[in-house]
Amino acid sequence: MTTYRAGRPWRSAAIGRIAAVALSLVLTGALAPAPAAGAVAPAPATTGAAGGAAACPTDPATPKHRLRAMWIASVANIDWPSRTGLSVQAQQAEFRAWLDLAAQRNMNAVVVQVRPTADAFWPSPHEPWSQWLTGTQGGDPGYDPLAFMVSEAHARDIEFHAWFNPYRVANHDDPTRLVATHPARRNPGWRFAHGGKLYYNPGIPAVRGFIEDAVMDAVTRYDIDGVHLDDYFYPYPVSGETIPDASAYAQYGAGFGNVHDWRRDNVNLLVKELGQRIHAAKSWVEFGVSPFGIWRNAATDPLGSQTSGMQSYDAVYADTRLWVKQGWVDYIAPQVYWHIGHPTADYETLTAWWASVVKGTGVRLLIGQAAYRAGAAGQDAAWQRPGELADHLQYNRRHPEVVGDVFFSAKDIRADRIGAVSRLVGDHYSRPALIPARGGAAAPASPSITSATRLPGGVSLSWQRDGSSSPLSYAIYRVDSSPAADPCFFADARNLLKTTRGTSFTDTTATAGTYTYYVTAMDRLHHESAPSAGRVVAATGPFSVVVDNRDAGFTAGSGWGTSSFSSQLHGTDYRFAEPVAASDPAWFKAQIPAAGSYRIEIWHPANSGYNSATPFIVAAGGGNQVINVDQRVSGGQWRSLGTFTLSAGAYNVVGVSRWVSTAGYVIADAVRITRV
Repeated sequence: MTTYRAGRPWRSAAIGRIAAVALSLVLTGALAPAPAAGAVAPAPATTGAAGGAAACPTDPATPKHRLRAMWIASVANIDWPSRTGLSVQAQQAEFRAWLDLAAQRNMNAVVVQVRPTADAFWPSPHEPWSQWLTGTQGGDPGYDPLAFMVSEAHARDIEFHAWFNPYRVANHDDPTRLVATHPARRNPGWRFAHGGKLYYNPGIPAVRGFIEDAVMDAVTRYDIDGVHLDDYFYPYPVSGETIPDASAYAQYGAGFGNVHDWRRDNVNLLVKELGQRIHAAKSWVEFGVSPFGIWRNAATDPLGSQTSGMQSYDAVYADTRLWVKQGWVDYIAPQVYWHIGHPTADYETLTAWWASVVKGTGVRLLIGQAAYRAGAAGQDAAWQRPGELADHLQYNRRHPEVVGDVFFSAKDIRADRIGAVSRLVGDHYSRPALIPARGGAAAPASPSITSATRLPGGVSLSWQRDGSSSPLSYAIYRVDSSPAADPCFFADARNLLKTTRGTSFTDTTATAGTYTYYVTAMDRLHHESAPSAGRVVAATGPFSVVVDNRDAGFTAGSGWGTSSFSSQLHGTDYRFAEPVAASDPAWFKAQIPAAGSYRIEIWHPANSGYNSATPFIVAAGGGNQVINVDQRVSGGQWRSLGTFTLSAGAYNVVGVSRWVSTAGYVIADAVRITRV
């Protein structure tokens, strides 16, 4: 990936104050008594995939279909391996940790660099082992990293996109430092030096065929889900240097009026031919490119964007707009590495432009996000705002063409400087998401849940596929209590628990309450079946439910941040907000099985900087009751608000209000509701 310097600071919009607004609750009606444990509820009456019914209300904060990925860079040991010469066990442990991080952040794909410098992270017959594994180019690492990585990713139902740098040979310009068997040494006419680096010459047909063969070896031998090219095509411009390809142009450039059009055609041919070969070999493997974020500026080309930065069409000869319009790629993931309001390349301007380019083409749009900038020293003031990245995804909601994001890079997701990643996850990745489907294939048949058993550690589920189909993976949904089946349960991800490539799952988040489970099946292109019949697991003992701020029952506005600063938290993080003279509560929603008396307890971290009179709102049967809590003390434990009469139904039971005159953050972390 290429990094770029940002310009002027982000221009924050003025935040309006809302006048006094009365709090109100809309309560649902009472539910019928829960069926016996293991009872089967009828499947929702859908005619297609889960959530296929029209007019279902959805929450844009819990989208059902989204590709969420991070780049894992191997060149120069940026992300993995962390250094050369690690043992097999250490390398594998590091990679598993990256996958676990992706899963914790509700990501569903990784883009891993497997050919960083004309070398390989697998036993390639075309190119030497990568030096970034052992420290020595050609050195056998003692195992097959690509086979291992694909297997580990799929075990977590995380897609594995193999990332290839097409032309870069080395980050130095001395061919004698390449291993003696390197194709660039055996074929000196294939390469040139430029800007202190070595490159394969894109204008030589034999080079293009060789690069395609090297990539296709990985495609045909491994169960990868995607082939991903980055933004390095022809070398980026170097002051005072020209690309030394005059002889290749003289030999192969007939029919082109200038060297620039010829160079673009060379890259076009690689992209077109590689896409064709990939789909001919494995139709389900996605082919995508992550180019520099600007194609051309409107001042140069009326088809371009209202920007004034470097143009990839002219600088590196990447005609990315053409690739989209011709359908040579399945997705485009431009690196929109600028902040909102940047004077040269505004994030919103560029995202809107790319959305207009892909519209109607069938090519999917992912946005390359600059996680490396968030909170980093030397970046523009905009990147010191914890909410900058989250605001990017908020803006993406305006453009349905944007179906996901890819973050550079893994180490920056882990670093979570200034809490920017936690904020993003809290605002946009609070629930899992399915990979967006592509193509027009029919969805698989619905699976059947064969068992649903309550265990000390949760609820154990098993299911079986329909004998007429062979799904790749499954999605598990959970609905509180045992309401009548409703297609709207599946309209977004609020009830989505997990995806898996197995046929069993243990829901460790299940408490003593009554739940109804559903399972759907998905094929290689992520078409989702209609849901199975529901399987009810009845409550045990007195009703008790815990709602954490990460659960589907929690909602909060954009004024609420996300933090994991305090060790007294419940779960993985908690929400915080500044006091305001306006109604902006965070709500904990629960399914109350029957009218009666319930003890309500709260959990929050404590800190001297938190609020001394945080208002907790309880939607009691006789009307809202407000209890003020001093959150400076007694953190990291359950604190009782009292016993209240609650109505039956699924509704917002407990709220945390920001409307308080005392200073200090108000905190929303978790509530526990128990029948007494």
